[in-house]
Amino acid sequence: MKKTSGKTLEYIVDGMDCADCALRIEKKLSQLPGITLARVNFLSSKLNLELVENGPDEEEIYKAVKAAGYSLRSSIPARRELPGNKQMLMFTLISGLLAFAGLIGEQIHIPEYISIIFFSTAILLGGFHIALKGWKEAVNLTLGMNFLMSMAVAGAMVLGQWSEAAMVIFLFSLAHFLESYSIQRARRSIASLMSLAPNTAFLKTDGGISEKPVEQITVGDIILIKPGNRIPLDGEVITGSSLVDQAAITGESLPLLKSNGDQVYAGSLNQQGMLEVKVSHPYQESTLAKIIHLVEEAQAQRAPVQQFVEKFARYYTPAIVVLAVGFAVIPPLLLGGLFSEWFYRALVLLVISCPCALVISTPVTLVSALTNAARQGILIKGGNYLENFHKVKILAFDKTGTLTYGRPSVQTIIPLNKFSSTEILQVAASIESNSEHAVARAILTHAQEQGISLKPVLNFQAITGRGARADLNGHTYYIGNHKLFEENGWCQSDVHHHLDQIENQKHTAVLVGNQDRLIGVIALADEVREDAARAIQKLQQAGIEKTVMLTGDNEMTAGSISQKVGISEYYSELLPADKVSTIKRLQESGKLVGMVGDGINDAPALAAASIGISMGASGSDTAIETADIALMKDDLNKIAYLKQLSQRTVRIIRQNIFISLFLKFIFFALAIPGLATLWMAVFADMGASLIVIFNGLRLLHLKDN
Repeated sequence: MKKTSGKTLEYIVDGMDCADCALRIEKKLSQLPGITLARVNFLSSKLNLELVENGPDEEEIYKAVKAAGYSLRSSIPARRELPGNKQMLMFTLISGLLAFAGLIGEQIHIPEYISIIFFSTAILLGGFHIALKGWKEAVNLTLGMNFLMSMAVAGAMVLGQWSEAAMVIFLFSLAHFLESYSIQRARRSIASLMSLAPNTAFLKTDGGISEKPVEQITVGDIILIKPGNRIPLDGEVITGSSLVDQAAITGESLPLLKSNGDQVYAGSLNQQGMLEVKVSHPYQESTLAKIIHLVEEAQAQRAPVQQFVEKFARYYTPAIVVLAVGFAVIPPLLLGGLFSEWFYRALVLLVISCPCALVISTPVTLVSALTNAARQGILIKGGNYLENFHKVKILAFDKTGTLTYGRPSVQTIIPLNKFSSTEILQVAASIESNSEHAVARAILTHAQEQGISLKPVLNFQAITGRGARADLNGHTYYIGNHKLFEENGWCQSDVHHHLDQIENQKHTAVLVGNQDRLIGVIALADEVREDAARAIQKLQQAGIEKTVMLTGDNEMTAGSISQKVGISEYYSELLPADKVSTIKRLQESGKLVGMVGDGINDAPALAAASIGISMGASGSDTAIETADIALMKDDLNKIAYLKQLSQRTVRIIRQNIFISLFLKFIFFALAIPGLATLWMAVFADMGASLIVIFNGLRLLHLKDN
């Protein structure tokens, strides 16, 4: 078979049904020469491999995984079906019926060999797959719960405890099924993202409209989106107007009006009108596909606490096996007790000590939190960023485009020489309707909001570096900066007072007039976001001790903005390098410092911060790539939600670790004096696993308040 060299390979692993499966596969593959990285994501069933030049071929990879007890699929369909549990459930139920039949037989005193037949058949049906995996764990020196359980059941059979061995197998198999079913709930959270976008799209061509698989749609094609349908691909609206619910992509609670020139995203829901959309990305590169990819990548990047738990379990299980052997042998030799009694207690110790609940406690919690965040329009690139964000005490913000909208808006209109504000705005907007710069757009937007109609424009002429002129209703009007009117002698001395006030506020002044006199002044400024002050307040309530604003603007503007939004302190007149040095200076306090910016201009500061957060990433690949966390829309309130989610995640992880260890300790204490039985040990072990799984899954339903 052809060698795979110098690249990354991706597979789906079938047969993983326990928390330490991923570690076992990773260990087996890491032993192959030429593999530099083997990473298994248990919750998404994905295997990622990195190989050097002349690395192992696919047949060797398949054999290694098979030797560990699992199988691979090389092709990963866009929409995967989750594996079923019907066969496992069937064997478990039959095993339970036979075990109970044997128990009833013992009570009514049927011949012992008949009861043993019932019990042994129950053990065979319920435990053959457990024994097979346990054997492979032993061969590969990766001891896990299947090995421990197999040893315990085999030991019970040697002691003649047939009924207990059968009940242990049934309870373990049943708990194993419930655990597998619970894990699939976590896996479905990923699958639910995949199912948002339709498999097909209505392609519009000269020959008419035809339904095609999304894989066959190319960039530049025109697709038709009917009312009530989900949008299959990213693109730009070229015909039609409709309300589109894009909560699944950006986390926005209200639908947005989309019309010509607006971007739409795969997975969004078209609520009303018919839309024609020009495709901008192939299906595998859509915004939704990027979200899914980042969520799965984030799951694969194990958080610090998860790395510690997995490393602990790697040494813990072999140590427990050694302890159990000593537990079975030493007391009878030193204390003179019955070997069979201490051997049974050692078997109970083996089952109780299985680290399954401990190992699964962290990844289930993290995947639930990461998926929840994605639904809210928050992309987190790794569990470590989610886990550490609760420690962030200082949060720095860029000003332009983050705390403000990053575009000018009309603040005030000062009428002069008996002209009204409406007349001034009408003249200004009519002339600026021929311009494309940011100030023109701000004046036009304000006129539209005020319901002012524009006058017909004749003889429009741009005046370089000064402004523009045009004829309206037979009169010539000018709009521009102070120099335009000063140089032509049209600026009266009494207007300087207004200009000084505007300049003191660090606003931009636009003058409007004719060749005889000024008729008014329009003041524009970058507008503070409506939600900025509330978001800062929520962050402070959530545990952020200090908020800092970093800006290249002057001292007066920075002070004004910081006061409006409630920022603790600000640094003004900063270059990009100054922002980086400021972040580093803040980190000298020993506290974690987060940075919020637009992901492009603030890239150095985002990289320097302990955790970088980019705003408005839905339209920017660069924004997604730059930061550790990306907000799909410009909503500062999502940062407070992120803080809450991080705090809740860490709290649940700690709860799960405590539950796992506490139950182990209790039943360990009961096992030493012989007060715990094998079936009680199974309840303790698998019960703990189910508790931590369902506790972690609660994060799927956490909502933004």
